[in-house]
Amino acid sequence: MLVRDDTIAALSTPAGRGAIAIVRLSGGASHLIAARMIAPWPTMARQVTLCAIRDPRDGSVIDRGLVTRFDAPHSYTGEPMVEISCHGGVAVSTAILEALSHLGTRPADPGEFTQRAVLNGKLDLLQAEAVADLVDARTHALRRAAVRQLDGGLSNQLAMLRDRVLQIEALLAYDIDFPEEDDGPIARDVIASTVDEVCSALRHLLATVPLGEVARDGALVVIAGAPNAGKSSLFNALLGETRAIVTEIPGTTRDAIEARVEAGAWPLRLVDTAGLRDDTADIVERLGIEVSERHIRDAHVILVCAESIAGLEEGMVRVAALGSGRRIPVLTKSDRASARDSAAAVRSSGSLMGGVAVSAASRQGLDELLHAIEVELVRSVGAMHSEYPIVTRARHREALSEALRELELFRSLWQQEVLPASVAAVHVRSATHALDELIGSVDVEDVLDRVFRSFCVGK
Repeated sequence: MLVRDDTIAALSTPAGRGAIAIVRLSGGASHLIAARMIAPWPTMARQVTLCAIRDPRDGSVIDRGLVTRFDAPHSYTGEPMVEISCHGGVAVSTAILEALSHLGTRPADPGEFTQRAVLNGKLDLLQAEAVADLVDARTHALRRAAVRQLDGGLSNQLAMLRDRVLQIEALLAYDIDFPEEDDGPIARDVIASTVDEVCSALRHLLATVPLGEVARDGALVVIAGAPNAGKSSLFNALLGETRAIVTEIPGTTRDAIEARVEAGAWPLRLVDTAGLRDDTADIVERLGIEVSERHIRDAHVILVCAESIAGLEEGMVRVAALGSGRRIPVLTKSDRASARDSAAAVRSSGSLMGGVAVSAASRQGLDELLHAIEVELVRSVGAMHSEYPIVTRARHREALSEALRELELFRSLWQQEVLPASVAAVHVRSATHALDELIGSVDVEDVLDRVFRSFCVGK
């Protein structure tokens, strides 16, 4: 364990008014410093003790709070640590931090507690990033993915892949260094098949990148169609609240309105857009239509809304020219007498396969529509499995892509036999280095700086 002489302190809860605040210290002198302002000092580690917290400059009581002592290496950072749970609010936590600073602590940098945990081997770099994802998660999908990663799901899989790459290096080294041994040279097919297995596993992980993007930001689901097609009513019905203005006047929605909703395992960014039409002279409405078209181009799923079969067929053709997202025909206002026959027709229409008839007023068909959205997302980005790790960060994607690229280069050279094994093996070493950098097995300072720069202070 690397126990640093400098002791850091920070507020680990959001600043401002609240029921409690947590101040944490970490470093070799954290116990000695905290003991000078806390009485009674906790006699047992990892046990919460009610204490008076005093200002060492004049002995006055700052607050009474709960104090927990952690001994190395059994702490979050692997160093001696102290956590002080005091009353919330700016004044109390500020006074405690000022007193700690007077005794010799310095303010922690963003993510420095977790960085020390990585340097002390308590977490690997992937698990540290999972901590940040868990703190920042805005969707349940990212929360679940972060918990799996924090438990070591992705780390374990990458460690196994790294071991396989090291096996390839070992086989090559044996072949290079001991070509005249009794066992003879290593069969080329053995090395080639091992490389193929690792490449296949890397491709499988990279295939989860779109899934990771959806888990982090949500799938973009755009409600599109002609003016007055029931788009805003459907938007409000799916949200369960009134967010968009609904009137009988065409062109009411002038801009895109976005909200988040969870549909099963999927986080959705639901967007209500301006009605699509060409015959408007209103400049503001024209700008709104252009915004709608941009959202349609970026959408994962497009709900094409209309009140009739003919309107749906026309809308599907128009939207197909604007974006490549999965399209679901949605017959709106199906509770009206004029639409009942159409509702039956959309279910049997060959040109509108997968279509759903809905009523925002009666909420008929909404569950069926959400299920249809889930089906289309599985088809386009893959299934949101709860047990399989997914790639959620650009850094992960870049490192995995580099490892795959280097192994594919080696495989090509190995198959063509155009270079000596000692030269071709350079690509295998580069693949190992990419995986090492991803897990954090090598001390690459700029990588650590990039990762922890985005952390909140106190974590």
